[in-house]
Amino acid sequence: MTFVVTDLCIKCKYTDCVEVCPVDCFYEGENMLVIHPEECIDCGVCEPECPIEAILPDTEPDTERWVDFNREYSEKWPVITAQKDPLPEAEKFKDKKNKLEEHFSERPGDGD
Repeated sequence: MTFVVTDLCIKCKYTDCVEVCPVDCFYEGENMLVIHPEECIDCGVCEPECPIEAILPDTEPDTERWVDFNREYSEKWPVITAQKDPLPEAEKFKDKKNKLEEHFSERPGDGD
């Protein structure tokens, strides 16, 4: 089992999860985070830390695509190991669903 970040994270990028991860398996894109599935140790401490429930175990229905998505982008983006402020528009986008097609950006994080 592994945990994955879903499209609920897009345009929010809360990083509370990064702060508690014992193995630094989160990677940062421009407007979301992902988890490297081979680095995740399945401890589950990140899941309850996400204020918008964007992190799920891969045993949940319909998460297979997110395992592949997280794997792909964790190999392209830089690791993130410290908590940052969420994106300025996070409050506006936190309750929106199905954000992938309209709001996803695959550029790496800005390294703040």
